[in-house]
Amino acid sequence: MIQRREEAALLLGPNAEVSALRSGMNLVLLGAPGAGKGTQAKRLADRLGLLHLSTGDLFRAHLSQGTELGKTARRYMEAGELVPDDVTLAMVFDRLSAPEAAQGFVLDGFPRNLAQAEAFEREMAARGQRLDLAVLLAVADSVLVERLTGRRTCPQCQATYHLVFSPPAHDELCDRCGVPLVQRPDDRPETVMRRLEVYHAETAPLIAYYRRRGILREVNGEASPEAVTEALLGLVEGVAGD
Repeated sequence: MIQRREEAALLLGPNAEVSALRSGMNLVLLGAPGAGKGTQAKRLADRLGLLHLSTGDLFRAHLSQGTELGKTARRYMEAGELVPDDVTLAMVFDRLSAPEAAQGFVLDGFPRNLAQAEAFEREMAARGQRLDLAVLLAVADSVLVERLTGRRTCPQCQATYHLVFSPPAHDELCDRCGVPLVQRPDDRPETVMRRLEVYHAETAPLIAYYRRRGILREVNGEASPEAVTEALLGLVEGVAGD
């Protein structure tokens, strides 16, 4: 780990915001839909010089580029089946082999279940690597429902609003285009409740898994985005300094 941090410091240069102690960190963000994983993962990646790895972005890239992995995934998706874990893992490690991952990475949306987590750890160990930190963004279901069902999107420019936290200037009309905003199917109350059920059944057991591994930490995901970011940076600093 120390050697990786020193190499990362040389790559980043003397003017980089990231210190040697803060580089070379591999972490995963856990949390339900609407907990803010994507926002916080991007902030951590920007602040710490880490690779932000989102499986959603990975799938879209492989599908649009027509890679062999993308073609394999498409066959399952078009058949209405889940993409097998080995295909998802292959995409993840293909990305982690890129030079941008040399300083470390932050996982967003992966692993989604215990089988993925265990397979990921085995492959990491085979590569002489490890996860340093798993952070749960803790948010109550009632808050998640409010966050997700309040989202609205402009069908023309794709601008995103929230009826409570960042409402448009005029009642459910896009500030840029003036057209009525729409609610995505994924943000409808019945769909949100189903997504949370799936999360609690499949993804929440990861919390116990990483707690047993001794690398789980928890952050209050109901705080302001800025406060959550600072709490995450503090955790990273503490772990990197151990």
